[in-house]
Amino acid sequence: MQTLHTPSFLKTFWENSFNLKQHIQGFLNLDPVSLETKLKCSQQHMAELGHKDFDWEKATTFYSKKVNELYLFELGAWHLGSQNYIGDTLRLIADHSQGRVLDFGGGIGTHTIAAALSPQVEQVIYCDINPINRNFVEYRAKELGLNDKITFYLEIPPNINFDTILCFDVLEHLPDPNHQLLQFHKILKDEGKIILNWCFFKGFNQEHPFHLDDTEMINKFFKTLQTNYLEIFHPYQITSRSYHKWS
Repeated sequence: MQTLHTPSFLKTFWENSFNLKQHIQGFLNLDPVSLETKLKCSQQHMAELGHKDFDWEKATTFYSKKVNELYLFELGAWHLGSQNYIGDTLRLIADHSQGRVLDFGGGIGTHTIAAALSPQVEQVIYCDINPINRNFVEYRAKELGLNDKITFYLEIPPNINFDTILCFDVLEHLPDPNHQLLQFHKILKDEGKIILNWCFFKGFNQEHPFHLDDTEMINKFFKTLQTNYLEIFHPYQITSRSYHKWS
């Protein structure tokens, strides 16, 4: 079986997920036992919160104010428990990222860190509406010595075009992902690359109550995707896809 090439700047991900556990523990001042307990229960607690408080008309408030630090634990558990899958996503990022990179809805910062470590990348703009996420990734960047290469925003800064756009596990959380695709198209340079994934599925047991599954909106999304972007083949067995603009 052929072994996939791993760029040297990504190797620490396979060693310790860019020190993710240590970063969560240090940022939240937790003892190891409490950290493990919170990671283990995070998906269940996030689903319970979603069933209780999520409303599409107040989605921004939910993600910016309601989820608090719980999202750190859910995303942390997912990244720690899916290292090979996340690793292939990072390989894809390494293949295409260059110049100025936008990580839209950057979460716990794994993809931002991978891009910032690439010698082909000049700057990464991390964008997330959750203030705890932003503070956590800023903490991670300082711990890893990347704070000069990463800048942090609540929203996409105006009047900037990007060589690379990353958007992972975000589109299904938006009330109109089609609109976001069109916005990306405006700010992506003509020769730029965009890497996306999505999961328009609430789960077999409704474990993702905050995921979009409206058929009309999803059809509109795919029509926009197919008329504005051309897919670039990659060999990795992951849900993420890479694209460039139609000529």
